Amino acid sequence: MTEQQHEHVRVAVIGSGFGGLGAAVRLRREGITDFVVLERADSVGGTWRDNSYPGCACDVPSHLYSFSFAPNPDWPRTFSGQEHIRAYLEHVTDTFGIRPHVRLNHEVLMMRWDAEASRWEIETSRGSLTADVVVSATGPLSDPKTPDIPGLADFPGKVFHSARWDHDYDLTGKRVAMIGTGASAIQIVPAIQPKVSALTLFQRTPPWVMPRVDRRISGAERWLHRQLPFTGTARRGLLWGIRELQVQAFTKRPGELGLVERLAKANMNKAVKDPELRAKLTPSYRIGCKRILLSSTYYPALAQPNVDVVASGLSEVRGSTLVAADGTETEADVIVFGTGFHVTDMPIADRVVGADGITLAEAWKDGMESLRGATAAGFPNWMTIIGPNTGLGNSSMILMIESQLNYMADYMRQLDVLGEGSVLSARPSAVHAWNRRVQERMKRTVWNTGGCTSWYLDASGRNTTIWPGTTTEFRSATRSVDLAEYEVTRAARRPLAPAGTAVPAGEAAAGGAKDTEAVA
Repeated sequence: MTEQQHEHVRVAVIGSGFGGLGAAVRLRREGITDFVVLERADSVGGTWRDNSYPGCACDVPSHLYSFSFAPNPDWPRTFSGQEHIRAYLEHVTDTFGIRPHVRLNHEVLMMRWDAEASRWEIETSRGSLTADVVVSATGPLSDPKTPDIPGLADFPGKVFHSARWDHDYDLTGKRVAMIGTGASAIQIVPAIQPKVSALTLFQRTPPWVMPRVDRRISGAERWLHRQLPFTGTARRGLLWGIRELQVQAFTKRPGELGLVERLAKANMNKAVKDPELRAKLTPSYRIGCKRILLSSTYYPALAQPNVDVVASGLSEVRGSTLVAADGTETEADVIVFGTGFHVTDMPIADRVVGADGITLAEAWKDGMESLRGATAAGFPNWMTIIGPNTGLGNSSMILMIESQLNYMADYMRQLDVLGEGSVLSARPSAVHAWNRRVQERMKRTVWNTGGCTSWYLDASGRNTTIWPGTTTEFRSATRSVDLAEYEVTRAARRPLAPAGTAVPAGEAAAGGAKDTEAVA
């Protein structure tokens, strides 16, 4: 075995998107430098590396979709494109000294908890290592989902997912079928429509689409943000505050969203004059139930003569003929799937084996559950960034990530106080209690009452994805670790005091690694 295969680190971070890089920065700020960031690809960036399709951009304003500790005064647009966000993440990696910790082309194949040694055994595509703590930051938008369509394997043309765009394939003059009408599709359609000979959009459910008020950020604005950083902070704060005020309409009073629906319909009517096409594009569910999409070019593109909207999903492929569920047949040279990701069934869960010898996927077979979106029962010294019920329907995920980084930082502090070899494992009762409260609050939200089926829901119809509150509430809930919610085990020669009791510093460091007792 190589030297690297024997390596042991304090923390192993999985993934190098916003969550993984944010975790790395926070660990360094906490004085922890004995960590690695394991990345399966050949560069950092996460979903903003993988999604490079034409028109790819963020639907959250750039000054809010960035770390508070790493403001960027030079965003070129109010809603910046994929290339600018990816460049920002590369900049963060270098500015905060993360590059030496990153292990590229290290796909995690399996993680197993070794109870005797109180550490994680991690097998990667480039060797093995062990870690005291694992921070999983693979993200819910990392593994593309392609539906199992009969006959697809025999399609003679080109097939790819939006998150695996083939830039070597020229779409000019081709007959393209776009499958899906999610956030990626509404950016791809207007970007490729002018160059293709025919574009057929297979739409199972029409989305609600609002205008995206995007513009170039002037040189004067950027100069002001560079010279007077508080102006950028104020801009971010304003963007955040507006979205915090909107939350109650989504979580408590969905009926108030009627006005927003009228604005969305006006946006569509302005661009789409054909009443038959309008009927196809008009949703039958409450706005906000599925993700509200932002685009000022989507509807105009659909109204072009080389575009056809099939108000039905793709059900079969017969050679180069695509057959919709309603029987509509379309000839195509290219199939592009904009069908989303494995969100409620993340593949990484099959690669995590906990204290009971079962995988995280098995533990979550009836639905994802975690404590404060971070830790799972039966998986000691393991936590996730962007875990269950931490998603947002109207604001920036970076706000949620930073809250989880606060929780991670206090988790590490607690382990340090308890001493070498210490273990924190979320109590099943605490996990269940937290999730009961979350699901109770979820009952009133538009995501559960709006009359749609969305990727927010798992196979059983439970919303295990979205946070039913404000980002302020979540930050408060994750400000610190409550040891009463954890089973605490540490290297010790005597029983630990009950959770919440002060532990003398000398005792916290005492004991041998294999002599452990749990706090009941």
